[in-house]
Formats: sequence, structure tokens, C-alpha cells
Amino acid sequence: MGDNKRKRGPKPKTPVAEDTNITTMDIQYTNPTTANDAVSVPANETATDPSSSQPSRRGRGRPRKTEKLNIAASPERRSLRHVDQNGDGGHALAVVSEPPLMLPSWENVARVVPAMEAVVKVFCVHTEPNLSLPWQRKRQYSSSSSGFVIGGRRVLTNAHSVEHHTQVKLKKRGSETKYLATVLAIGTECDIAMLTVSDDEFWEGVSPVEFGELPALQDAVTVVGYPIGGDTISVTSGVVSRMEILSYVHGSTELLGLQIDAAINSGNSGGPAFNDRGKCVGYVIPTPVIMHFIQDYEKNGEYTGFPVIGVEWQKMENPDLRTSIGMRTDQKGVRIRRIEPTAPESHVLKPSILFLALMGLTLQMMAQYSGDNALVKVLRNSEIIEYNIKLSTHKRLIPAHINGKPPSYYIIAGFVFAAVSVPYLRSEYGKDYEFDAPVKLLDKHLHSMAQSIDEQLLVVSQVLVADINIGYEDIVNTQVLAFNGKPLNNLKNLASMVENCDDEYLKFDLEYDQMVVLQTKTAKAATLDILLTHCIPSAMSDDLKS
Repeated sequence: MGDNKRKRGPKPKTPVAEDTNITTMDIQYTNPTTANDAVSVPANETATDPSSSQPSRRGRGRPRKTEKLNIAASPERRSLRHVDQNGDGGHALAVVSEPPLMLPSWENVARVVPAMEAVVKVFCVHTEPNLSLPWQRKRQYSSSSSGFVIGGRRVLTNAHSVEHHTQVKLKKRGSETKYLATVLAIGTECDIAMLTVSDDEFWEGVSPVEFGELPALQDAVTVVGYPIGGDTISVTSGVVSRMEILSYVHGSTELLGLQIDAAINSGNSGGPAFNDRGKCVGYVIPTPVIMHFIQDYEKNGEYTGFPVIGVEWQKMENPDLRTSIGMRTDQKGVRIRRIEPTAPESHVLKPSILFLALMGLTLQMMAQYSGDNALVKVLRNSEIIEYNIKLSTHKRLIPAHINGKPPSYYIIAGFVFAAVSVPYLRSEYGKDYEFDAPVKLLDKHLHSMAQSIDEQLLVVSQVLVADINIGYEDIVNTQVLAFNGKPLNNLKNLASMVENCDDEYLKFDLEYDQMVVLQTKTAKAATLDILLTHCIPSAMSDDLKS
């Protein structure tokens, strides 16, 4: 590898990289192996630079309809902004670019130079499932992003950079060789993925980055990555302008996030952010979130997720409401509205009691995992009580993601049954599914709670037209409530009941008081012909066959 000590080259006479968001200067550093690497900073960073920067776009989004107490959620203030992360097609890390607020120094950029050897370019081929036709997959496509080497011969990048991967390759700075990588873990909710490479040659001459402490407001940060449109590394500088709980678009959850004013280019996803001492402070998912992901994998051998208490809460701002519950003016807390039935301590926590000291609880749980215990203080009947409650990951009736697994389905007599998830709603109704999906499905998505760990919301996705299902052709995305008078819990339960049914008729009770009745023998005999007609390999997904 080349010498890590790099000197700033001569100032360029003209700008070399420009887009509609920000004008940048590419500064060449001397290095025998990587003479073309460009270190870009906002053009108005020094008094000698004649160029000027323009504001970059900010992340936008709609507020969540229901506030649920996440372990990383702030007790005082919960962000209602969805954050577009790093400009990669709306899939994102919790980072927002703003117009520069404070001009960083060149010394900050120079300190990052030795750590650049640990920043790699990630190439991925994706093959997404087709949730509307779950027995198929969509056409494959390729993407590039960034990542960085950490201890233990591992590499971190964004989850969305390797989501639904079929092949992942990594390329080091200054090298033309691409090394095949293995995905060790994907944390969809925090948008982090961990990779490794089996080839020893990849690790030669590469030192892992060191993690620093959580930065403070106005601390200088330097973002490193490989933007789309070139093979050279890019470095942009800025300061931390905000740090609080933000909505992670990719994971549909709320976790601690940073907002910086550095330009984040497409392709930079997964690239690290360094402080003025050359230590990694995130990318720009903050260090505590990254360390939770890493330690979770090391502890459990897989990523298990961020634990939650499992309650929905109400603000206690109204003075009459506070007085009626016996809350003093100097006390802070929130009222519990509902408790998730699947939460381990649902029998302990009851509606209308108050959580106190939530800030300490939030910080305490940032370092905890599913199955750990947390001490909470509640106010019940004007008396403060302490509980040692067990934490668990959140079980949603309509999951926010399918964790890279193939979608489940079951077909009988042309009726395609599926379990509803947020990716399914997006597949059926587009990105604006919150406006276009059926009202009853949206109501369950926003407000309903799972009554058991394995409960799913089942629908008739569509009806593949055949003689046997005449009159039922218009049934689309309608919830299935019961089969032969028995309530349904999940798709596997439905498939088992239908396959083992010896009754004369198959009777499905649907929402809106609809009913589907089919003769059992005729329905099962017709299924094979319908599968052949539509080139469907099996009447059920592999996960239902066991």
C-alpha cells in the first residue's frame, strides 16, 4: 500500500466536480498508488477558494400516525420527520444535509487521510422478490455504495446497500481487484449491514477504523465515500447541527440520528464520518447505534434488533389531566395508553399509569438487548413504584419489512392468500400506499396490535380466474377472518387447515361480511390446472411446506 502520510497538492485552478446541489473542489493528494483520489470540501471553506456552495436537499416525509415508545425514543421530544439518507433513491441513513453553518478547517480533513485506506467501495447485485406475484422475483439490478473496515475482519455498510443481495463484491482504494464478500448480518431497522471477505489478500495493509465518542453540536465531521460516477474517493466536510431521535426511512423506526451540513453524494451510503481526531463517529448513524448492532451480533451470532417496552403513550401537558392523575408540577412523564399484548410485561404495566424518568431509561436501554431487564419508575394512584421489566423486540401485526426472506403465499382454487406487510402494501399500491390502500388495512397497519407472536393479517391477494371461482373474480386484498367457522392466526395455520379439510365445502369468511364457498374435492382438483396455466411451481411457499 502507499504511504499513509499525504500532503495537500497544489490548489486546482478550476472546479472539477459539480452537481445541482453543491459545487465542490477536488483536491489532489500525493500518493504513489492513488494519485487521482479527490478530497472534496465545500468550495467556500477557505478564503482563497473563489467558488460558492449551494444548499443540498433536505430529507422529507410524513409524520407517523401512532407514537410508540421505542427504546431510543426521547421522552421530551420525538421527531416527526422521515429522513432521506445519503440521497440513494430514498433509502437511507439518518442524515440530513443542510446549508453550511460553520466552516471547517483543512486540518480536520488532513487527519482523516490515514483512515481512508479502510474505506471500500461496495458493489451489489440485487434481486428483489415480487410480493404481488410471490412465486416470482423481479429483474436483477446493480448498485454501488461505500463501506469501511472494522475489527475482526469485518466491513460495515448500509443495509439498503446489500438488501436482497445475490452477489456482493468489495474493492479497496487504489486497487482494481474486486473481492467476493459474504453478508454476516443485516439490521434493517437501523440500516446497518456487516460483511466479511474470505480472501486474505483483501485484508493486507488495511487497518480498521477506530470508533470515537458521540460528537457534540457544532463538532467538525468529515464524510468519506465513493460517489456514483467515478472510482476515486470523495471527502466532504461539515459540522454536526442536530442530534436527536429521527425516523429511519429504510427501517421504518425511530433511533438516534445526526444531522450534518456536509454534502452527501449518491453512492456515499455506508461511508464513515470522522471527527477532528480521525476517529469514526458513525456514517452518519451515531456510534451508539452502530455499537449496539455490532455487539448484538457478537452476543447472539445474529442481529436480533433493538428492544422496546411495548407501549403507546400520551403527553401529559394539560394541567387538568396532570391533576386528575395526581402528578405534581415538578414531575415529568407520559401516560400509558395501550400495552402491546405480546410485550413480556403486559401483565405488569397497565393503562393510565405514568412512566417517570424516561430520559434515564432511554439512555439505559441504548446498551441493552432483547431479553435484558430495565428498571422503570411509574406513578400509580399518586404512588411511585419501581418495576424491573423484561425487554423484547417489537412484534407488529403488519411488519415494516420481511428481513430479506421470500414472501409467503398459499393458493387453492385460484385464490391467492398472502400475509400483509409494508413491502406488500408498497408493491400493491406504490410508495404512496398510505393514501391508496384500503382504509381497513391502513387502520390495522396504524392502530392494531398483534395478539400473539405468530399472528399475521391475511388477505385474498387476488383470484386467478378459472371456472371454479366464477363470481369471485373481483375479490382483491380483502382480509380473511375465518375458515369453516374457525378463526385464523397466520398463513401456515390456514394452509394446514385447508390441506387437511375433509368437509364437503371450503368456507372462507371475509371482511365486509363476504363469504367464499367451494366444493372441497373440486377445488383441490382444480388447483393443479390453475398452477400449470399460470406457470406457478407450487401451491405454497417453501416456508409453509414443513
